[in-house]
Amino acid sequence: MFRKSMFKPAILTLAITLGFAAQNRPAAAAETEVLTVAGGCFWCVEADFESVKGVKEAVSGFAGGRTKNPTYKQVTSSNTGHYEAVQIQFDPAVVSRDTLLNLFFRSIDPTDAGGQFCDRGESYRTAIFAGSPAQKSAAEQAKAEAQAALGTKIVTPVLGNATFYPAENYHQDYYKSSERLAFSSVGVGVKKSVAYKRYRSGCGRDARVKQLWGGAAPFVK
Repeated sequence: MFRKSMFKPAILTLAITLGFAAQNRPAAAAETEVLTVAGGCFWCVEADFESVKGVKEAVSGFAGGRTKNPTYKQVTSSNTGHYEAVQIQFDPAVVSRDTLLNLFFRSIDPTDAGGQFCDRGESYRTAIFAGSPAQKSAAEQAKAEAQAALGTKIVTPVLGNATFYPAENYHQDYYKSSERLAFSSVGVGVKKSVAYKRYRSGCGRDARVKQLWGGAAPFVK
């Protein structure tokens, strides 16, 4: 015969079992959004945005061209139509899309249609590749705000979604790599991180950004 005194322990055991199962269940993956931008040399854009809290990773690569799986050599020496681009993976609960877009405009020269700083040609043009209608709207708003702040025309286009191709491993995290170069314009045996700093300074990136944006330039020391 079933008694209430037997029923209560059974319910308690079930509740404890379900509680342990809930505790041991893998946590849901944190939401991640991806923003793809082109701002000239991808080493520099990657370095800038990996310093932003809430950015999980920035990957150097190519977007917006006609050739599938392009190499760095193809993009920089032939007419593939690609931009050097960076795919920024971020947690929107920590840093907003709007914040990243505003940082992007203030880290480049958006008035230059022919490249960026000392790097000239189509692969060094600036652009935002909007992956959704919401990103496109946010990018257009950020562009309008940047144009109002500068008081001059901004030529950086807001383009549609484009296939992103990661660059060769050699280019990833270049700005902080301790690997030494067998050959370099700044010296043999120089660490990539050192070569990067010399390149960035010599190319005039920070000087021009500071000239344009003054104290609003987020990554200029």
